[in-house]
Amino acid sequence: MSPRAGLDESSVILAAVELAEKKGTENVTMATLARKLGVKTPSLYNHIASLKSLQNKMAIHALRHLYADVSEAAKGKRGDESVASIARAYVNFARQKPGLYQSTLQAPDVNDLEYQKAGSSLVDLILKKMAYLELDEDKALHMVRGLRSILHGFASLEQLGGFGLPLKINTTLDVIIQTYLTGIKTQKAHNKKNE
Repeated sequence: MSPRAGLDESSVILAAVELAEKKGTENVTMATLARKLGVKTPSLYNHIASLKSLQNKMAIHALRHLYADVSEAAKGKRGDESVASIARAYVNFARQKPGLYQSTLQAPDVNDLEYQKAGSSLVDLILKKMAYLELDEDKALHMVRGLRSILHGFASLEQLGGFGLPLKINTTLDVIIQTYLTGIKTQKAHNKKNE
């Protein structure tokens, strides 16, 4: 069976992302994607090897978009403000593109070099913006992991309606990030004092 004219890997991925935005990533299957594209399911296999491969390509696409948003937000900023800008951009990405954001969370093929590059770019950017904290390499990676955990938890709670109190949500995010950064600095000062 020859590929349908106008249909290629890129258009299939974009259609899958659009479907994820409307229905959630859990509803992106080869069958639902084929219906959206107006083709028979087997036709998709001319462009995508499997559902797992599609999910991996969606994750790469999503990570690139997240990187672009975070990078733009942090551009020209330094210190705590750069980390706060990254945090705001991350949460805004999850707010504005929930299906795309969900794609960043799916267990990808970690052996895929393209996925590794997309994920590493984001981690490297955050490490660069956190360099002013002068952490050793392992500690810095733990702090990036911690920041991602905070931001994912915040974004997830917000998406599930978990912030019901009449407080400004963005102020809450800023307070959390400032507390996180203060904690890093306090721990570092404490460790230095005890050397």
